[in-house]
Amino acid sequence: MDASDLKVFEAVARLGGMSRAAGELAMVQSNVTARIRQLEFDLGTALFSRHARGVTLTPAGQRLLPYAVRVRQLLIEARQAALDDGTPKGPLTLGCLESTAAIHLAPLLVDFAARCPLVDLTLVTGTTQELVAGVLAREIETALVCGPVNEPSLQQDLAYREELVLISAIKNDGSLDDLLLSTPKTAVLRRGCSYRQRLEDVLARAGRTQVPCLEFGSLEAIYAAVAAGLALSLLPRSLVEPQAEAGRLALHPLPGGEGWVETLVVRHREQAVSSAHRAFLSLLNEREGSSRAA
Repeated sequence: MDASDLKVFEAVARLGGMSRAAGELAMVQSNVTARIRQLEFDLGTALFSRHARGVTLTPAGQRLLPYAVRVRQLLIEARQAALDDGTPKGPLTLGCLESTAAIHLAPLLVDFAARCPLVDLTLVTGTTQELVAGVLAREIETALVCGPVNEPSLQQDLAYREELVLISAIKNDGSLDDLLLSTPKTAVLRRGCSYRQRLEDVLARAGRTQVPCLEFGSLEAIYAAVAAGLALSLLPRSLVEPQAEAGRLALHPLPGGEGWVETLVVRHREQAVSSAHRAFLSLLNEREGSSRAA
């Protein structure tokens, strides 16, 4: 068994078929099939179950797959390292929360594009849970997520702190508890969103559990639902203040510093940091350091 065997095995496992893997690897299908059979013979166990729609991993194949993925990633990183002459260039995949993209990232990316014109940048938005999974799988080099993150394999650094506030359709003349107890539903992003979890925690402490939710795929949809009086939500103050100033929403701070959260920049400890990646981290530290000093 060698690295090339594991590369073929990983492609078949990921794509679910010999022919699909052959297309990606620029090999004929018979060669892919022969390589898999030889690997199974060398290991003395079946790695795939064959069926009409393709293949699925056996228990032995499932145990082998994480190692094959690591080998594939190491080969990619080795090639990138060999070609990295210190000039930021090539592919770079960044991840961030949708709210982070809307508030903080746009001006930073403008500066980054001007400083590093040879970098092919891909921006992935998602929930904290999705982005952390992407960094752990080494599909995303760096992600801006909501802390805390309990993953020892990730390097975590503070990007900034911000305040989350409750948003509703009308100003509440009663107490915050009255608002929490009277809300019929919540307006949230998909499960895995850290703001959604914090809102559920706030409601639970007020004695409201299992409050029905309206799940949306965008912040604009959440604004519309809250403005219509259908639900309550929890989002960064800097994001929703323009909505409040326009008279669409009312903001309600949480007491005792409960609304303050940290946004972290996370990356895999074992992943090599390319020149493009290093340039982005440097610019992020520069900008956020200036913001904190101000």
